[in-house]
Amino acid sequence: MTIEQEIKRQLDIIRRGAVEIVPEDELVKKVQKSVIEHRPLKVKLGLDPNAPDIHLGHTVVLQKMRQFQELGHEVIIIIGDFTGRIGDPTGKSETRKQLTEEEVQRNAQTYKEQIFKILDPAKTKVVFNSQWLAPLTFEDVIKLAANYTVARMLERDDFAKRYRENLPISIHEFFYPLMQGYDSVALEADIELGGTDQKFNLLMGRTLQKEYGQEPQVALMMPILEGLDGVQKMSKSLGNYIGINESPQEMYGKTMSIADELMVRYFELVTSVSLEELQEIKEGLQTGKLHPRDVKMRLAREIVSMYHGKEAALEAEENFKKVFQKHELPDELPEVVLKEPELLQKIWLPKLLVAINLAGSTSEARRLITQGAVKIDEQKVTDSSQEIIPENGMVIQVGKRKFAKLIVKQ
Repeated sequence: MTIEQEIKRQLDIIRRGAVEIVPEDELVKKVQKSVIEHRPLKVKLGLDPNAPDIHLGHTVVLQKMRQFQELGHEVIIIIGDFTGRIGDPTGKSETRKQLTEEEVQRNAQTYKEQIFKILDPAKTKVVFNSQWLAPLTFEDVIKLAANYTVARMLERDDFAKRYRENLPISIHEFFYPLMQGYDSVALEADIELGGTDQKFNLLMGRTLQKEYGQEPQVALMMPILEGLDGVQKMSKSLGNYIGINESPQEMYGKTMSIADELMVRYFELVTSVSLEELQEIKEGLQTGKLHPRDVKMRLAREIVSMYHGKEAALEAEENFKKVFQKHELPDELPEVVLKEPELLQKIWLPKLLVAINLAGSTSEARRLITQGAVKIDEQKVTDSSQEIIPENGMVIQVGKRKFAKLIVKQ
């Protein structure tokens, strides 16, 4: 492969799925120089340790980092133990509660355990930004703050909105983007990754690097992934997410529920299929050569394989076919042990569903029952006032993916 071909190959992979690259011509120059001089680029991603349960939406930037690893570049994950005490004000309508040191360290450890399901730990440098932010003197902080104006800070949508609505903006919140930008100075980063909502913070790194006499980084922004509803961004609070710690069966089933028009987007953003395969999938769906159901099953296998292995993905697929195509019960049912006296006698069904974690509340349980989403021993139940006596081995099903086999202990 010639130098020109290698440069093109790298740029094609780096641009994959990206929404915006600022500025793109500088990216081209950095990649050219990297290939010619055999010098890996320093690629930075900052993570604030405040939401340690990672779902597929979070993995979009991590997948891009993995691609940089495979291209031979130096990948640096910054755990924002120092910035995490402030909290990123991006998109927030109020000042965030500051995390304690204990909370930061606990969340950071959980993050590290999860990101290595995607990144190669041998090729990943993990650092904490307290390493360079904590030693700064007050004089250093004043010099840092002198590089930016309040007017520029108020150009941020979230700050501007709060200012217009006369909502409080604490001075320390202005320091968050400054500190994130200073991370780039400390590391002499070539490229920084983030979601589209991080654009202001990423560009701050470019500004500060120029002020400190460094070559400014390129800001590479990845899209916000839509959730299972196909409309709103993937979010645990909205319940439209696929968690990377979920069981193979749950991950497979959730993936099969996404809208057909999102399949290619998911392939592009959260899987490792090659650009060539991605193009084949696109063309196959457009021409009708590939059936959407088969493509979606391939997507589900890819996602489950990444986090649980190929064997677990195949088992999840067989389980899905039994339950959804053949309408049979899965081979392995989660067992729920009942030993509390109030659960061993006649009980209102909605109350039982809540007790065995098949519904979040009795009102939700009643709605599920009246909608015909609840089965007891494969028989549909539609009377939300029904009372039952739990029996050993009884199988309760809610919707298409939730099951519980009762184990009654007198």
